[in-house]
Amino acid sequence: MFQVSREIDFCYGHRLLDYSGKCRHLHGHNGKAIITLEASQLDPRGMVLDFSDIKRVVSCWIDDSLDHRMILHRKDPVVPLLEEMGEPLYLIDTNPTAENIAKLIYEYTASQGFPVVEVKLWETPHCFAIYRREDE
Repeated sequence: MFQVSREIDFCYGHRLLDYSGKCRHLHGHNGKAIITLEASQLDPRGMVLDFSDIKRVVSCWIDDSLDHRMILHRKDPVVPLLEEMGEPLYLIDTNPTAENIAKLIYEYTASQGFPVVEVKLWETPHCFAIYRREDE
């Protein structure tokens, strides 16, 4: 098997619902997503996928959808106020944990036809979450 990975840095804010620690408050992170693709054979160019294709598709989506946005559960009570203020939001159906954001990036990457096997999301320099393809 061949694998390639691309790192994508972005900034985002969030808060966790039903949580008693510090992350129950609105706060931000300098995140880093590492997207790993895998193939058993290389394409005619000798690649799993061109790094620039990952950048063009996935990095652009992260820049447009997640970067410098508050990623919040759509039922978070602060959403109406932030919408009224015109703040940039990305709303999801789950608590916006590092695990769920990694899964969100994974699912977008897979939806674009890329052979993604893993997304690692570094929330801080010392903490990360991983979402992997389930073995079939």
